[in-house]
Amino acid sequence: MRLAVNIDHIATLRNARNEGHPDPVEAALLSERSGAAGIVCHLREDRRHIKDDDLDRLRQEITTKLDLEMAMTDEMQCIALAIRPDLVTLVPEKREELTTEGGFAIQKHFTRLAEFVKPLRDKEIGVSIFIEPEAEAIELAAKAGANIVEFHTGTYSLLSGDEERAEELERIRNSARVAREMGLTVVAGHGLSVLNIAPFRELRDIEEVSIGHAIISRAVFIGLPAAIKEILDLIRR
Repeated sequence: MRLAVNIDHIATLRNARNEGHPDPVEAALLSERSGAAGIVCHLREDRRHIKDDDLDRLRQEITTKLDLEMAMTDEMQCIALAIRPDLVTLVPEKREELTTEGGFAIQKHFTRLAEFVKPLRDKEIGVSIFIEPEAEAIELAAKAGANIVEFHTGTYSLLSGDEERAEELERIRNSARVAREMGLTVVAGHGLSVLNIAPFRELRDIEEVSIGHAIISRAVFIGLPAAIKEILDLIRR
């Protein structure tokens, strides 16, 4: 299982003082050297953390995989077509939210989604859709032209009871199998940390996990390379 590291909150910390440090691009390069298989950043409409210049520099400097999370807007589509990330992940976005809340409402926006995805795929940009681990959402993602799905694991991460967590993990496992049978690559992310990631190494149909906040928070105490190593040890043990 691979690990993609989201460096948004390095930018959040930098923006608190607007003095240039810490540099999210430096964090991305350090993450790559520490074993990350890809770098994730979310260019929000309000630019609350990652800025356009960060995205330009990330495209120029990272050597693994650049995953651009973004809303389904004309502005973001133009940026993606110009920057040419390796992958675009479409996520729901609301200005008032602290972080992404739940999966993309794919049933509601399917027609627009299919139109939005095509120019990206025509430019050989991979397209992932951040969805709930449900069969209908998976099927619609495939029909819209996505080649990857990322399962929202926020529900799993918030559960504290062993039985409830096991049930949600089984739902994710079954959904991952369905997605793989449809020819999709499966990623998982949101709320995953050293406290709950270990069971995911048994989910053979999930190829990658995407983690940001938990790694950056842990890095405050033990450093970024060590925080990444903790996760990699858990998912590869």
